Amino acid sequence: MKILLLGRDGQVGWELQRALAPLGELVALGRRGGAGEPVLDFAEPESLAAVVDAVGPDVIVNAVAHTAVDRAEAEPELAARINAQAPGVLARAAAGRGAWLVHYSTDYVFDGSGSQPWREDAPTGPLSVYGRTKLAGEEAIRTSGCRHLILRTSWVYAARGGNFARTMLRLAGERDALTVIDDQIGAPTGADLIADVTAHALRTVTAEREGLAGTYHLAAAGETSWNGYARQVIAAAGPLLAAAGKPPLRATPERVERVPSSAFKTAAVRPLNSRLDTRRLQSVFGLALPPWQRGVERLLAEILA
Repeated sequence: MKILLLGRDGQVGWELQRALAPLGELVALGRRGGAGEPVLDFAEPESLAAVVDAVGPDVIVNAVAHTAVDRAEAEPELAARINAQAPGVLARAAAGRGAWLVHYSTDYVFDGSGSQPWREDAPTGPLSVYGRTKLAGEEAIRTSGCRHLILRTSWVYAARGGNFARTMLRLAGERDALTVIDDQIGAPTGADLIADVTAHALRTVTAEREGLAGTYHLAAAGETSWNGYARQVIAAAGPLLAAAGKPPLRATPERVERVPSSAFKTAAVRPLNSRLDTRRLQSVFGLALPPWQRGVERLLAEILA
């Protein structure tokens, strides 16, 4: 099996290089390119068809997205090219050669109302340019007729690069108290978990199980607010810092003040309810998704080592 991974330099793409390598021949491309590699430019979606033709994959894994949620409000055309048009080009290319396409989407396709976890067939209603363009990308894939897996996920983080946990650790080291939103609810989900589940799902669907194509929700188990996430990070970091002989954080979990989303003005509206119902994914692929706390603790052990 030959796999074309697009977006090797991103958080999920970096982990996918590890997870997909045992499945077959892996061609991993990034936006910066390399010697002798095809040009990868998601801002020019039509150019991607030539990349697919040059590589000739059996599976295309698209880990590229315009994920700067607030900036997307000011550059909707670019967000649309990367999040909507490019997946459509990849889907048509996949359909033309009978390849599978794996694509990642987001909880932002929903309007965030209510308190129940969103099922895959729930009505969508994105509140932002980012959400609307990601939904348009999903629809382009479905209408192409290609064999596909669309994996919607939420609150993605990785040890590599910037993330919420690093920010909270920095601020908690500088300040005696923090203020963090408490009315947006979801599940922090590690890029390593996303990559491992992707590899497992691909093993399954490529073993002549055509009926498994479709959309699935992928997130760590449990739920929390950004405030609860921050408190967990600070609490779990304490013993790790002590064991490493590093100074303790100034802010304690109890000093993370709860505030509503309205306390912070942002260009894009965030969904309040980002809970994703993952029962279909777990049932179809025989998976048990770990609690979000476990992934965050592993992240902290890595970045504080």
